[in-house]
Amino acid sequence: MMWDAHALVPPSGITALEEATRAVGFTMRADTLTLNLLRTLAGIKVAGHFLELGTGTGISASWIADGMDAQSQLTTVDHDAHRFALAKRFLDKDARVHCVLMDGDSFIQSMAEQGTRFDFIFADMEPGKYRYLDETLALLSRGAIYVVDHMLPQPSWDEARVLKASQLLSTLDQRQDIRLTKLNWSTGIIIAAKVQ
Repeated sequence: MMWDAHALVPPSGITALEEATRAVGFTMRADTLTLNLLRTLAGIKVAGHFLELGTGTGISASWIADGMDAQSQLTTVDHDAHRFALAKRFLDKDARVHCVLMDGDSFIQSMAEQGTRFDFIFADMEPGKYRYLDETLALLSRGAIYVVDHMLPQPSWDEARVLKASQLLSTLDQRQDIRLTKLNWSTGIIIAAKVQ
């Protein structure tokens, strides 16, 4: 019996957000299995400081927030004003969630300059995943978790995208400051724990 897709209880209000997401034609959301994993991982840190790079329309942030405790905070960042406005409309209802409209490269640089650290980073945009990787991993506290999805080749990928994913895996494999698990599950998940 497959358990993966059974009995997943979605966050409150997610149906309306998913309908609004479909209405604007945004299709790059995380897989439901990945979303549930993010929610579970968000539950492991009390009073955690969480970061999502790539808000999209706010679906992933909604699942992450659903797993956080009352003292935790989530910062979610995106550069697309249209999607951001939709996400903010839904996410602003939760005082623990802070939406930032900003270029990802600039945001990562500003966090590094301020010495900000996070307990959990979900990197779902080019900056933090394929660019500024060193700088993003430096934002993790010791014992923190870094997560990326969409690492298994998809039918829509061209050779350049396949190569980028392969290079990211190789780069992460070579790092000594993280412990890495690659999951051939959902859309392909990487979970890394910062150990030094």
